[in-house]
Amino acid sequence: MSGMSKFSELINQDKPVLVDFFAEWCGPCKMMSPILKEVKAALGDAVSIIKINVDNNQQLAAQYQVRGVPTFVLFKNGKQLWRQSGVLQKNELIQLVQRHQK
Repeated sequence: MSGMSKFSELINQDKPVLVDFFAEWCGPCKMMSPILKEVKAALGDAVSIIKINVDNNQQLAAQYQVRGVPTFVLFKNGKQLWRQSGVLQKNELIQLVQRHQK
């Protein structure tokens, strides 16, 4: 299975899927890692969080027009619902996911 079709499968869930486009060399991306762990701990199975390393997945990053990292994209049922670049707070992310759970 190719990376693209696997990604399509992962984002096509009936619950919110938060995708973190990141890079190993990115300082703000490293800051987000513990925040994403806290979001997952707070929401549990209500959300899937997928981390995509843009250096290893350049075609996927290009497809979603990721120009800077970190970039977060929220999907549900394969549809993009929201996106934002930069560092975000835990509560912002939790509220965002909860708004799209229904």
